[in-house]
Amino acid sequence: MVVAAAPSYRWGMSTDTVIEVNDLRVDYGTTTAVDGTSFTVRRGEVFALLGTNGAGKTTTLDVLEGYRGATAGTASVFGVDPLRDRDRLAPRIGIMLQDAGFFETLTVRQTVTAWRRFYRGPRSLEGAVGLVGLSHRVDTRVSSLSGGERRRLDLALALLGHPELLFLDEPTTGMDPEGRHQSLELVAGLVREGLTVVLTTHYLEEAEQLADRVAIMHRGTIRRMGTLEEVRAESGDARIGFEVPTDKATLLPAALQASIDHRNGSARVEVRDLDPERVLRRLFSWADAHDVTLLGLEVRRGSLEDVFLSLPDEPEDSGRMPGTAPPGGGRSGRPPFDGNRAHAAGVRADHDERAESLTTTGARS
Repeated sequence: MVVAAAPSYRWGMSTDTVIEVNDLRVDYGTTTAVDGTSFTVRRGEVFALLGTNGAGKTTTLDVLEGYRGATAGTASVFGVDPLRDRDRLAPRIGIMLQDAGFFETLTVRQTVTAWRRFYRGPRSLEGAVGLVGLSHRVDTRVSSLSGGERRRLDLALALLGHPELLFLDEPTTGMDPEGRHQSLELVAGLVREGLTVVLTTHYLEEAEQLADRVAIMHRGTIRRMGTLEEVRAESGDARIGFEVPTDKATLLPAALQASIDHRNGSARVEVRDLDPERVLRRLFSWADAHDVTLLGLEVRRGSLEDVFLSLPDEPEDSGRMPGTAPPGGGRSGRPPFDGNRAHAAGVRADHDERAESLTTTGARS
């Protein structure tokens, strides 16, 4: 797989910084969706922006992608304002929304061919569909694709113009395990070749697999941010689990404060501690002294799920139902030529007329 070399742009920014957000605030009437958020994304990294429902991550991405302005603070992409300079940014970014929408009567071939017209030097049809594993479905109408296949087509279109920066919003929703694995491997390979990715996902294992750094939003602010190890460490205790005979479990040192679950003549033991190495040394010493085997011994440090569970139990943003988009916004269900990918490809005000022409042509094909 060959990825076109990225242009050597500068635009007044550090060559290591792709996105810079400083004290960003976005209001919808009296509701503050994003409240003083700050972070940077460096070139060639995967930055996962995670959060509870209604946390403000979708609004943050809308600002970065040039769909919405900030109420206060600043956001820059490649050193420029993404709303004011969207036409300059368009050739450099790819956007995969949760559900961008397609013309259902077009085939995969017709869809990709239509979108190729909006790019300079796009991937070939064969290269685009082969990249996402849709070569065998190239003459299938979009209406006949499965949910996972539609997401693959969405990814192919987002990658069509060789973007330097790729926004992935729930990229593998609806995919089967094989499709999810292949898509994540594809993204990881492109990152190794220099692509920068901003990822949002509810599959926390995806973030753990792909992300170099993560930020977790809650009620409009970033509550945790750092590398995976740094964020996991904030979840608190590591967990050490094993099984021993029931009669031996009663001999465990009280200082371990172990949780013991008795079942079928054995006891499942779990110990939580900030210093798992110290606990393991003590356990091995105890096991030797009592001639006990620690069956199924496992040590698990904090996970992203643990971090989520550790967030304060606060109500959702007032005036907004959990999981829904704010007034006037939303990132799913847009018609395909409403400006999302058309903007990303540098298309301007005449895109609706061209879309109608493409639809007519595709319907006749």
